[in-house]
Amino acid sequence: MAATTHTVTNQAPPLVEYDVFTSDRALSEGVERHIAPELAEEVREELAGLGRTAGSFQAQEWGVQANENPPKLRTHDRYGHRIDEVEFHPAWHRLLDRAVAAGLTDAWGRPGGHVRRAAGFVVWTQAEAGHGCPVSMTHAAVPALRTDPALAAEWEPRLTSHVYEEGLTTPSLKAGALFGMGMTEKQGGSDVRANTTRAEPLAGAGEYLLTGHKWFCSAPMSDGFLVLAQAPGGLSCFLVPRVLADGTRNVFRIQRLKDKLGNRSNASSEVEFDGTWARLVGEEGRGVRTIIEMVAATRLDCVLGSAALMRQSVAQATHHAAYRSAFGGKLIDKPLMRNVLADLALESEAATTLAMRLAAAYDSDTEQDRAFLRLAVPAAKYWVTKRCTPVAAEALECLGGNGYVEESGMPRLLRESPLNSIWEGSGNVQALDVLRALQREPQALNAFLTEIGQARGADHRLDGAIKDLLTELADLGGMEGRARRVVERMALVLQGSLLVRWAPPEVADAFCASRLGGDWGAAFGTLPHSLDLAAVVERARVEV
Repeated sequence: MAATTHTVTNQAPPLVEYDVFTSDRALSEGVERHIAPELAEEVREELAGLGRTAGSFQAQEWGVQANENPPKLRTHDRYGHRIDEVEFHPAWHRLLDRAVAAGLTDAWGRPGGHVRRAAGFVVWTQAEAGHGCPVSMTHAAVPALRTDPALAAEWEPRLTSHVYEEGLTTPSLKAGALFGMGMTEKQGGSDVRANTTRAEPLAGAGEYLLTGHKWFCSAPMSDGFLVLAQAPGGLSCFLVPRVLADGTRNVFRIQRLKDKLGNRSNASSEVEFDGTWARLVGEEGRGVRTIIEMVAATRLDCVLGSAALMRQSVAQATHHAAYRSAFGGKLIDKPLMRNVLADLALESEAATTLAMRLAAAYDSDTEQDRAFLRLAVPAAKYWVTKRCTPVAAEALECLGGNGYVEESGMPRLLRESPLNSIWEGSGNVQALDVLRALQREPQALNAFLTEIGQARGADHRLDGAIKDLLTELADLGGMEGRARRVVERMALVLQGSLLVRWAPPEVADAFCASRLGGDWGAAFGTLPHSLDLAAVVERARVEV
């Protein structure tokens, strides 16, 4: 018989067995807005199916198992042969299998491919974030490979396949393949032009041998990698397969796996090249230009990944508050908690709305949208990824001590939250990238101003913020020292413009009052009390 002192009361049930996509109004409305009408029903059903899987007990268990059983490096087999393999828990492979089957590496050739893939990435990341790294890099490798039609013809069908095959074998025998990327070296970090890895040409056209190291190489179990190395003609981009065409292993020595703060299900490594066979991608001396489209696509995935983590944080916090009672009522009905939840919900919706607009710009592929992306992607990457950690931390606090316990899942969200701000160029790198575009590409600024200008006249606080931004941009003197300030304002004005155009009035009003109008404190939960905060919270809550 259970002890009466251990009767469990006033605890929220697990947030499980729900549709992650349909319950996210900001995301589902974004898809409806940006997808072609003739595709809407197909895409909605596709994403709802993925959403139900992501919210299932089974997928949540896979996420727990993949993180509690991190990858292991096997440098040698039992006989002493060098194999350089990474062993993953079966849950990792199940997560990857579902991601690939859902088309999360297949955006470049499908109608509405980027919008449906971006929404799927947000949905499935909420089941587990770490395996999104190889998914993202595989997706992003396609535009870089297309600089060489022969390589693209060989590899693109494998990268965009909806079939996941684990294990290393001859590439031509695999129905699907994953790709990674290696640019970072110890002495250079973000300064990739300081790379010291050498590329020596062979007799065969486009063939080289690489010698050097990569300080950060994520997903080393992948089938191929795009890497940078110094060729006779300068820094160049190369494709490094793990297994060569004849079935032999390429030289790819994994020296160790990184012991990271979060992202523990994913293997990040240090690798050495020593006579490693590689194929030139693009032209010698144009490595950064060749790989930059891959970098831009992975930066968008950093925005999507952070939006996903914020959404899951808000979903957990509002769910808890809807069931937990304190001081004579439900937490969600208490004015101060409602203010905190609404503030978090605003941050989450602004991130999702911006992320989906960027994905739609990739699908349109007009000159105007390409110019818009040149500024909007690094600005969004800078701001959205930086907002992720404070959102995750505040959402954890909404659960109190329950949120600090591993079983709640909140600590895993918090540990994961800083990653996207660091990966693919940290905050300063993004700010400097925006600065370069402002100085060198006037068409990018014109496209950005055209975008935010579509909401002009709809909200006086947005109009004032646009005016202040134009004043900042009119004086480029000393810009590097204030680049973060300028990029932050650009991102906020862009988010405000999108919400004014597309979000419910209570959401747009609260965002403009706080983020643009200055009626906001230094912590979450400091929104003006006169706003319709109950409606903002209700919009963000998951009903199960």
